[in-house]
Amino acid sequence: MAFENPSREHIKELLASAQNIAVVGLSDNPDRTSHMVAAAMQSRGYRIIPVNPNASTILGETCYPSLSDIPEPVDIVNVFRRADQVVPIAQEAVDIKAKVFWLQLDIVNEEAARIATDAGLEAIMDRCIKVEDAILNPRNN
Repeated sequence: MAFENPSREHIKELLASAQNIAVVGLSDNPDRTSHMVAAAMQSRGYRIIPVNPNASTILGETCYPSLSDIPEPVDIVNVFRRADQVVPIAQEAVDIKAKVFWLQLDIVNEEAARIATDAGLEAIMDRCIKVEDAILNPRNN
């Protein structure tokens, strides 16, 4: 059976209940998409936990070299890596008992999604978390 993202209503619920978002592949370069998306999510009240082995802090938060190094619970693992690199990240998301495994826009890997869903995580692929949150949880500024 082909992968299907959760319904928009369910994605809305997942975002509304999330607090900590670990961003794998978060760049410390403000011109990179990962940085812009994470900064936007942070400004909307989410706690961003950077996962980048080459930086010490990003967006004022301590960076961790891998998901397994994060010392607190993670609700969403948001991934900015190439599709051919995400299978081990899916397994690590399972290992840390994250609730959601989210592959950003243009990232699709059926095996990674299957690893996540088989372990009880919600899997979302080829969707931008910032766009989904803005559409599903509009806020007045």
